[in-house]
Amino acid sequence: MYAVIRAGGKQHKVAKGDIIEVELVGDGDTVEYTPLLIVDDKGKVRSGSSELGKATVTAKVVEQTKGPKVKVFKYKNKTGYRRTTGHRQKYSKIEISGIKLSGGSRKDKEEATDGS
Repeated sequence: MYAVIRAGGKQHKVAKGDIIEVELVGDGDTVEYTPLLIVDDKGKVRSGSSELGKATVTAKVVEQTKGPKVKVFKYKNKTGYRRTTGHRQKYSKIEISGIKLSGGSRKDKEEATDGS
């Protein structure tokens, strides 16, 4: 089973046990994401908002890291204007601990439909 999640403005294809690098998340131990798409073990694709409304992807923050340093240089010709700044993006490495499709089991759903 795998899922597609949105984290930090990017989409990532994840499965249980994957370690991915996303933009900085809070200092909490666990993070929950709402999936955009889930493909189960049988190959059935679930992408509707009604199916994914209760689905969650849980992840554990492994470490906080920094990306490469990017130098920014501004220059205007013939005026003596020069500015140098830099940027270093912060990232979090997270490990996917589980993909949960819905809150209830199939047996509970069958009993709810039989009673009405």
